[in-house]
Order: sequence, then structure tokens, then C-alpha cells
Amino acid sequence: QVQLAESGGGSVQSGGSLRLSCTSSHFTVCMAWFRRAPGKEREEVAGIDLYYGGPTYSDSVKGRFTISQDDDKTTVYLEMTSLKPEDTATYYCAAGNQYSEGGCRADYWGQGTQVTVSS
Repeated sequence: QVQLAESGGGSVQSGGSLRLSCTSSHFTVCMAWFRRAPGKEREEVAGIDLYYGGPTYSDSVKGRFTISQDDDKTTVYLEMTSLKPEDTATYYCAAGNQYSEGGCRADYWGQGTQVTVSS
């Protein structure tokens, strides 16, 4: 069973930055970051194919968030800059074994980490 360990959430003022980390216990094809804000649908904000790269981003974070990975292919990061209050959400790391234009198929989930951006 793949286990995902997330870290790096917290509170920051608008315009600030945070970095999230996620380490997987097993190799998978792809990893991604999702978020869910209160009263909103879950959204995949960034995904990456761990073997071929080619990250994808949602329009809401493109140009502000960057997903990257370690060479070991089990750790990914989400660098979040120019944060806005609407980025406030619980962020979930996911991993899966299928990656396409639609992103990473989430077969495994982390527990989630809270990101709060104040105005």
C-alpha cells in the first residue's frame, strides 16, 4: 500500500510564499497536488509524470505555483508564490500509475495539509 507523507502547510499573508512537500513510500508513475476549499469542488492544481516530466497546472495557479521532484522519484514539491486568499484550502498529495493530458490519476492520497492565506 502506497503511503504519502505531506508537510509544509501553514498560514501566510497575501502575496507570500509556501512550499509543500510530499514523499511516497513506493514508486509510482505520477504525483500531483489537489486542493479542496470549503464549499468548492476538489481541484487538481498541479501534476507531474515522474519519469518524463511535463508538469501540468490548473489555470487558477499557472504562473504562480511550480511542481518539482527529487531525482529519487518519490518526493515532489509544490512551490506556491504570490498567494491569494482564494488559495486557502486543504492541499492533498496524490500518486498514481496513469498520467495523461488530464493529469495524474489519483490512486493514493495523503492526509492533507492546510494552507491559509490572509488578506
